[in-house]
Amino acid sequence: MTTLVETSDEEPTLAVARTIAELAWSQAGADIAEPEVARYVGEAQAFLVSGRFSNLASLLLTSADVVLASAPEKDLECIFTVISNLVNKAHSPDQALEMAIQIEKKLHSVPLDKPALYLKIVFNLYNMLTTPYGRYVIFKKALELAVAGKVTDLMVPSLKRLDTFIKEWGIGNSEKRELYLHATNILKETKGSGKESFVFLVKYLSSFAGEDATTAGEAKEPAVRAIIEFVKAPDMFQCDLLEMLPVRQLERDPKYAPVYRLLEIFLTSQLDAYLEFQSANSATIKTYGIVHEEAMTKMRLMSLTGLASKGSGEIPYSVVRDTLKVTDDEVEFWIVRAIGAKLIEAKMDQMRQVVVISRCTERVFGAPQWRELRSRLAGWKENITNVERILENAKQTGVPQGLQTAAVAAH
Repeated sequence: MTTLVETSDEEPTLAVARTIAELAWSQAGADIAEPEVARYVGEAQAFLVSGRFSNLASLLLTSADVVLASAPEKDLECIFTVISNLVNKAHSPDQALEMAIQIEKKLHSVPLDKPALYLKIVFNLYNMLTTPYGRYVIFKKALELAVAGKVTDLMVPSLKRLDTFIKEWGIGNSEKRELYLHATNILKETKGSGKESFVFLVKYLSSFAGEDATTAGEAKEPAVRAIIEFVKAPDMFQCDLLEMLPVRQLERDPKYAPVYRLLEIFLTSQLDAYLEFQSANSATIKTYGIVHEEAMTKMRLMSLTGLASKGSGEIPYSVVRDTLKVTDDEVEFWIVRAIGAKLIEAKMDQMRQVVVISRCTERVFGAPQWRELRSRLAGWKENITNVERILENAKQTGVPQGLQTAAVAAH
């Protein structure tokens, strides 16, 4: 936060008023400028003495264009710090927010030649506000200013804490949705933030749960974008997009049905289904900039994951070969690649020509997977309860320690 160092005995707000007036009348002669400066400072003083801080802020901002246009950056920051401090003197939270919006609007109304400084001033306003809703409004203004001034990279640290802020603000679903869309768009254009952008895009689409079809219809383009980003990402192999309302609607949309089918293939089918789709929908593949060879690579890995999740724990090399459409010599290469991508945990039995699966990543983790997980947890809980019961019974009956251990191991 900027600290204003006073260099005279004049009250800081009146000193700022005098500076603004002198800049505004600097081109006029002394006989005109001096009375106008005195009049302006006198009006500012009257507002200050009477506690009409909102009027005082309006007065200073009305003539602030000349400051924004000509004052050095350091002076500009000090002047706006003083003006912004009037927000602390507001008579109500609503008045404080109104003043903060007025200040931000002034910054946004001029050429954004100092966007980083303007953003700093807006966040200074954010910290001065005490109400959660007021902070939400100014944060959204900061996002808009960053986009307009092309300094969105400065917002990235704040966006990474967005979920925490949203809880603090207590805003509704539509407001969350708007922020998630802002966040995903900003991060998409920020180098190295592709995964974070996708996470916010998924949160945006998830926010339509329980909404009607008309409301969800506004998310068709973002839904398509999410599908294409998932398909093109070389290191994303799991998502829950299929269950989301905006995505499900694409299935019945004549324009976007092929895109939905593509996602369905990647999450539920094998390589042969993709090859059939690609043959019949090459225009769709080309339209969305999907590189066929890269899609083939990803689909092979996901197909292997599909085999691992549905098999009995062992997959013959011949099945891997036929499913992935590779030669016998390439089978182990793809198994190793899937292990390296942490899609499966497995060992290769070269003598028996099988791959033994100990764990695999589900391509979709939706309601069925949650039910299975709950079932497993319930089974583990029951086993632990039974072990505790055996140990307790053993203690009560005086069974020797060695026999207690043997009983637990047998169970």
